[in-house]
Amino acid sequence: MGKDSGWKQAMEKVFDVLGEILAVVLVLVFAILLLNTEFDFLAGAETFRRILEGIRGYGTLLLVAVVGLEAMVKRNFLLFLIFAAVIALCVIFMFFPDARDYLTGLIPA
Repeated sequence: MGKDSGWKQAMEKVFDVLGEILAVVLVLVFAILLLNTEFDFLAGAETFRRILEGIRGYGTLLLVAVVGLEAMVKRNFLLFLIFAAVIALCVIFMFFPDARDYLTGLIPA
């Protein structure tokens, strides 16, 4: 145990709780959307259905990121930073798809 094990344990607990909450929420969202495909009980609530679909899409990435950060906090700090940078890159490319094209255009063929 090193001097930094206290913050690692605290961060691991934070990511663990966040991961558990996200997992439960996502299972409920998936269940509601799957049941809706069969029974169409959200027919009059198009906005709510679109919100649930957004939670399903972005929540899945968020859950994977939280679980990955929980795993990386157990390793060394460099792996944690690399993983966090890859997550940031994924988020940037999700919200700004032109950024990917711009960055790949900077690399000579």
